Amino acid sequence: MKQKTSVNIRETGIRTIRLESSAIGSLEQYINADFERVVELMAACTGRVVITGIGKSAIIAQKIVATFNSTGTPALFMHAADAIHGDLGMITPDDVVVCISKSGESPEIKVLVPLVRNLGNKLVAIVGKSDSYLAQSAHFVLNTYVPQEACPNNLAPTSSTTAQMVMGDALAVCLIEMKGFTAEDFARFHPGGTLGKKLYLKVGDLSRLHQVPKVSLGSSLREVIVEISSKMLGVTGVVDDQGRLRGIITDGDLRRMLEKNMNAAGVSAADIMSSNPKTIGADELAVNALDMMRNNDITQLLVMKGDQYHGIIHLHDLIREGII
Repeated sequence: MKQKTSVNIRETGIRTIRLESSAIGSLEQYINADFERVVELMAACTGRVVITGIGKSAIIAQKIVATFNSTGTPALFMHAADAIHGDLGMITPDDVVVCISKSGESPEIKVLVPLVRNLGNKLVAIVGKSDSYLAQSAHFVLNTYVPQEACPNNLAPTSSTTAQMVMGDALAVCLIEMKGFTAEDFARFHPGGTLGKKLYLKVGDLSRLHQVPKVSLGSSLREVIVEISSKMLGVTGVVDDQGRLRGIITDGDLRRMLEKNMNAAGVSAADIMSSNPKTIGADELAVNALDMMRNNDITQLLVMKGDQYHGIIHLHDLIREGII
């Protein structure tokens, strides 16, 4: 391999992006009647969408399968080479089969296609050549033709695989809208990930992990310090005799009081608290708590259930859960 020493790296990077952007833009002309029928077919499918391919197209197929599964369309990946050695058995009568190929002429594809047709399943081709064996054999064709790969030798799949992936995304987004797939549905399929947590994790889920720091209006300075220290949240709520929230005291409030050289002997919680503290409902999403903290440049919020004070949510809780 001969190494070039005069490559303009920035120029090459920009050219690659422009070529692939152009390839994506040209796909608009192929969002046609076949595309509409394929979306309707997948939306009505009572089985799974089985997506297959070979080489780089197989990798794109896996990505599309992952997107479908996470957005409410059950899907399976089947490698074209493995399919003709037993994996064909994963296809059930109710499945829709999608075959991805740039040329539509790969030997494995030519063996696989008639087998799928014999099973009686609908076959969708995502293919770059409309006159290929795959395109001519499929029930529906989604054209992903690109005039040029970004590869300088016009060989390595670059623009073509980008086009395949975008076509898969277009299908997925149409299915999301047709099925009325919501953010709550998305969270059900992503319970362990950061995206899912942003959609389902509630403030109360985090605040209940802590003890509730609380003092009364008449509590002494010593009692305030002990409560803040023992609960280890750097803050305490202040309540009246009826248990209603009246204010907040942070460790910062204590430092500012000492800086003013106040006579600590007669100081009560009511003297140093901040009235009208920032609060959030226990049923609010944790990500909303993060927004409030950022907007107000604070690190904790008092948590309420109705008009009752129920605890603290701290910035560290959100960091620990990966919300940030």
